[in-house]
Amino acid sequence: MKCECEESVMEENAYLLKIQKAFKELVDKNGLNEQNIAITCSVLTPQETIGDPERKDFPIQKGKEKMMQACFGCAYGQAFTDMPNSFNGKIKDLTTMPLKTNYERAVFISGLNAVLRELKMADRTVHCKDDGPKKCSLELAEMIEKEYGKPKIALFGLQPAMAEVLAKKFLLRIFDLDQDNIGKQKFGTVIENGTCEIAEVEAWADLFLVTGSTVCNGSITDFLQIKKPVIYFGTTISGTAGLVGLNRFCPQSV
Repeated sequence: MKCECEESVMEENAYLLKIQKAFKELVDKNGLNEQNIAITCSVLTPQETIGDPERKDFPIQKGKEKMMQACFGCAYGQAFTDMPNSFNGKIKDLTTMPLKTNYERAVFISGLNAVLRELKMADRTVHCKDDGPKKCSLELAEMIEKEYGKPKIALFGLQPAMAEVLAKKFLLRIFDLDQDNIGKQKFGTVIENGTCEIAEVEAWADLFLVTGSTVCNGSITDFLQIKKPVIYFGTTISGTAGLVGLNRFCPQSV
């Protein structure tokens, strides 16, 4: 008999394998398996990733996450991960990668993002810098107010610039996986554990804002069956959103 944690891992991997299968079909269709094209993923520093924003509390600045970047043709693709390392291979390697570790997932996702950007099936695959996060947050609040009115928002993934702006305008609950954040009060609300009962949150919320990093750690499966509107944010999910049509907001990335 499989334990609940084993079943959860299998469910998470099943979705990623579905994305990988769709990606392989795309690669085959475009004849990329026959080309000797290398994809290189390198770990970026916080300065290279996000520049010099006004605030200094983004996870990547605190060393909690690293950015991996893939290059294919003239395009770049990125993915946040807590298991960074370099990789060098061919596109066909991405279509058979096991995707069992966060490192493998980050290699696959960053490579996917770069390939779809080169094929013009994804855009804004490179993280914004300097005042970009602040501008993004203001645009997000404006968009939400225009399209959803005054919804109760569940924010999964503590993006501090975003949380600060949203907390001033909407009823907001913030969820995160970082143990250093859980239980602490930020922007007038106590950060809750991201490993939670999603059904309870869905009963409360009108709108979900979810970090695209969930596609790397596998927790995206928690949000795919939600009946309420779900908006994913960030560069990590750019290729996946383009491939399967997820709703994504990331106006300041390039």
